[in-house]
Amino acid sequence: MSSANPHNSSKNGLCEEECSLLHKVARASIEHGIETGRPLTVDIARYPHPLREPRATFVTLNEHGQLRGCIGSLEAVRPLVEDVAHNAYAAAFSDPRFPPLQASELADLDVHISVLSPATPMQFHSEEDLIRQLRPGVDGLILEDGYHRGTFLPAVWESLPDPHDFLQHLKLKAGLPADYWSDTIRVSRYTTESF
Repeated sequence: MSSANPHNSSKNGLCEEECSLLHKVARASIEHGIETGRPLTVDIARYPHPLREPRATFVTLNEHGQLRGCIGSLEAVRPLVEDVAHNAYAAAFSDPRFPPLQASELADLDVHISVLSPATPMQFHSEEDLIRQLRPGVDGLILEDGYHRGTFLPAVWESLPDPHDFLQHLKLKAGLPADYWSDTIRVSRYTTESF
């Protein structure tokens, strides 16, 4: 079991040093973006094996306790360290809700990284059945119906602790009415390791 390593106690296999490396890459990618207008190109071979494994991540930026950008991947399509560099850059400069980050904001920027577990489809026969299965504070959800898709990271439970509210707001994020329900709705859940 990977947690046998005293420096490695996280469920997703990342030790403190690896988390610290990812933080440095995220910040470096943002700084590189300010200087060049492009994300940092990462030399995968320079990083430990766990950071070279394909993983999905979200990078969230906060400034003075307020959201300043959040972009991520729901599927593991590239090495973890590369995904963090890409999403950190995108959160700083491509989140459509915010103007591109300025150099003057760097000093007050808090960077949070969430590494996602693979998503697993949920089985339910009604909206109430789905709500009963939700694990507040634990589950991240992906909701899909037709062309509509939205996700909430587990951290969203902090502002929407009630499962009914959580699901209604997720439907709104996916571009659906809050009271929408159909037999074609698909929901998957995942967990995150955040640091």
